[in-house]
Amino acid sequence: MVDLSLRDIRKSYSGFEVLHGIDLEIRSGEFIVFVGPSGCGKSTLLRSIAGLETITSGDLVIDGERMNTVSPSKRGISMVFQSYALYPHMTVYENMAFGLRIAGTPKAEIDTRVRKAAEILQLDKLLHRLPKALSGGQRQRVAIGRAIVRNPRVFLFDEPLSNLDAALRVATRIEIAKLKLSMPDVTMIYVTHDQVEAMTLADRIVVFKDGSIEQIGTPTDLYRNPSNLFVAQFIGSPAMNILKGTVVERSSTSALCRLDCGVTLELAVAPGSLAAGEAVSIGIRPENLKIGDGSETDPTFSGVIDLVEHLGEVQILYLDLPGVTEKFIVKVDGEVACTRMQNVRFTARHQDVHVFDAAGRNCRA
Repeated sequence: MVDLSLRDIRKSYSGFEVLHGIDLEIRSGEFIVFVGPSGCGKSTLLRSIAGLETITSGDLVIDGERMNTVSPSKRGISMVFQSYALYPHMTVYENMAFGLRIAGTPKAEIDTRVRKAAEILQLDKLLHRLPKALSGGQRQRVAIGRAIVRNPRVFLFDEPLSNLDAALRVATRIEIAKLKLSMPDVTMIYVTHDQVEAMTLADRIVVFKDGSIEQIGTPTDLYRNPSNLFVAQFIGSPAMNILKGTVVERSSTSALCRLDCGVTLELAVAPGSLAAGEAVSIGIRPENLKIGDGSETDPTFSGVIDLVEHLGEVQILYLDLPGVTEKFIVKVDGEVACTRMQNVRFTARHQDVHVFDAAGRNCRA
């Protein structure tokens, strides 16, 4: 088991800083997922942990030992890349055994490790095949198996499923989840831009933006209690709806907000947050909206359906609201009768409405 600490990690290229003082404590056996838009620094940080990038300043500590200048091969880390990087002329067995053979591991031990990893990954019947005879998902499992046989202290995954089609991505994601269950003492760090992977695999998610950490928490924490507007819109699919408005009245415990779409609602807000006249953003997730009118305390909206996406079990409605330029999205049951150009009224529970100040901070009490 291994604890990993990142202390004020900074990375610069030619004077341009891409990681801005990353602080993160990862507990032994955790499955941590890094998410964020392209260019936010998540892969750079992963490569810095692996030793493939030099840390400009700060400390990388594994099990109490500072690793900044330790060579990648001696960090006890295995990394699985986006590309499989398998040797095409070697069988599955030979690909998985290659690193151990180069390290001088005894032949009997190599055989034991390879066959054990193959069993975990359901590759035991494919050991004699060449990579060209495997599917994309099977090739990625071989790449994972090649990492497993090294008995690493830390597993690093750099967008390992991005080259797979949708069906294979789901199947391989399930295999990775099973792998974690079979290796509960191994710490895993996984980089992805796919929030479904993040939500289903992670013990905790780290959300990055522009080289900094925006929020760290369990998938449920980030979904229900986003700390700011960026996290609120990044986590969840479809993304959270945002409506602009202004605080027209402020009491000691709540704020009365007038939205650009004409709706007025009162929300419980944190002490010291917001002020009369301040611009606010109101956020509501599409799945938290229901067709029909709400109670006296629940906000009710009205709009015109511009587009309906039928997804079988559910429908995604894209609505035009008065005074709002962005499409407003409502996710409803697939059996609800909805047609284009239909006028609809819909509501959200008061507790499902988020309010953000002008700086994007979540101000709900």
